Amino acid sequence: MAKIISGSAMADRLMATLARDVASFSRRNGCVPTLAAVLVGNDPASEIYVRRKISQCRKVGIGSIEHRYGADCTEAELRSLIGRLNSDSEVHGILVQMPLPPQIDSARILDAIDPVKDVDGFHPVNVGRLSTGTGGLIPCTPMGCLMLLQSELPGLKGKQAVVIGKSNIVGKPVALLLLEQECTVTVCHKYTQNLADICRHADIVVAAAGSPNLVRGHWIKPGAVIIDVGINRVQSEDGKQKIVGDVAASEIDHASAFTPVPGGVGPMTIACLLLNTFKAADGLVSHDPRLRVDA
Repeated sequence: MAKIISGSAMADRLMATLARDVASFSRRNGCVPTLAAVLVGNDPASEIYVRRKISQCRKVGIGSIEHRYGADCTEAELRSLIGRLNSDSEVHGILVQMPLPPQIDSARILDAIDPVKDVDGFHPVNVGRLSTGTGGLIPCTPMGCLMLLQSELPGLKGKQAVVIGKSNIVGKPVALLLLEQECTVTVCHKYTQNLADICRHADIVVAAAGSPNLVRGHWIKPGAVIIDVGINRVQSEDGKQKIVGDVAASEIDHASAFTPVPGGVGPMTIACLLLNTFKAADGLVSHDPRLRVDA
């Protein structure tokens, strides 16, 4: 029987550690690590995500500021806000919730965030730092994936890893993190030939394709560890909506361990966002050169 790697339990432990670190930081420096969350429009899922992130901030003692704009917000208005947040010494992390309305260029908005406050880790400077292993802020979901893997496989060196999906948000940064851990990494995508055969040789499978139940049991090598990043809403037989991952979880008893959906990677993503906010605050206050653009 494959072991369930509980992201919820690991996130709780990380949050407890963060709460202690944040309290110590605040006592030493006389300021509270603070996250500015920016929400544009009225997308219901975005509303839920921002509300959950703000709620988790409170649990660990991180301050939060919400900036809300209507769906008719212009790119110039949003860039102006980001400029103010960049220069505000009391704001340590900036999160712009995606997606943005079509009149706003998301890439230009992400590029406008000061890399030292880019707690999502999406700024090109942080992406470059990740690719060269020279510091910066790491994207939250990939960081959570690595932590979950390391909890099950403390030594990743030499492992064969397959990453399914090549998005800038998960697939590519996960692959870079695994390379940094000395794994041999194969990145697969929708044009990959013989995907099942490639997976059968993997000690580690990270499924981040956004395709429900894509990865079947016969694709998985006995003893492999599976990180399922997929969050897919499908209709069950009784007509109700349910959430499933990219991996057919009922077929992988022969795996060593896997992350469930829900309760796996998701909770770690938010915990890692708070960890990045703390790191950003600590780096800004201590002038840590590993976060600087001009280091």
